[in-house]
Amino acid sequence: MEEQGIRINKYLAQCGVCSRRGADELIEKGAVTVDGVRAENGMKVTPDMQVCVNGVPVNGVEDKVYLAFNKPRGIVCTSEKMEENNVINYLDYPVRITYSGRLDKDSEGLLIMTNDGDLIDAMMRARNEHEKEYVVTVNKPATEAFLYGLSKGVYLEELDIKTRPCKVERISDNSFSIVLTQGINRQIRRMCEAFGYRVRKLVRVRVMNIKLGSIETGKYRELDPKEINELKRLTGLKFKSV
Repeated sequence: MEEQGIRINKYLAQCGVCSRRGADELIEKGAVTVDGVRAENGMKVTPDMQVCVNGVPVNGVEDKVYLAFNKPRGIVCTSEKMEENNVINYLDYPVRITYSGRLDKDSEGLLIMTNDGDLIDAMMRARNEHEKEYVVTVNKPATEAFLYGLSKGVYLEELDIKTRPCKVERISDNSFSIVLTQGINRQIRRMCEAFGYRVRKLVRVRVMNIKLGSIETGKYRELDPKEINELKRLTGLKFKSV
């Protein structure tokens, strides 16, 4: 840690607690203390200070961890301990890590789990238009008009926005793959509902260069150095080869 200390949101991100943006939110809620005093956004911390989140001390910066995890349906992307089925408790990894790019409770598939806060922040920047691919099963045959409509972008009345054009390919009568470059809450479900369809199953199979592959539901694998370096390159991060 720098001699004069580092900003507390950066410190929490480096410790794998959450992204910098997530740290700002925790600080605003009053969940973060420094030496027993409520933290404020913008303050700096030094090695001799005790930082706690929800009363639990935060350990120093850990070695970086990068995992590809196959989230089961019913597991919630949240770090809130009050949520019995939260993904952090489910994974129960020995080092503090968090997720980049949440999946809703009813969806399943690939999550990138890491304690690299800078990578999480870079992956979450909407302007970077990072690709995420999903396999979707709907409740009735997917017509060509429906798939074409999805690909051209869909006006979501309740949010008053139109989704970006995207790549859509049929897999079977009731299923298709879709590649998104934005992260609107429950985006695919909302897009399908706009055409009178309901999503029966939603699986994320790729995040940029990382593929779900053959990872079993509820299991994870470590990313290899080549994958990590390419992931950082795609997010625009400067990196040293690992």
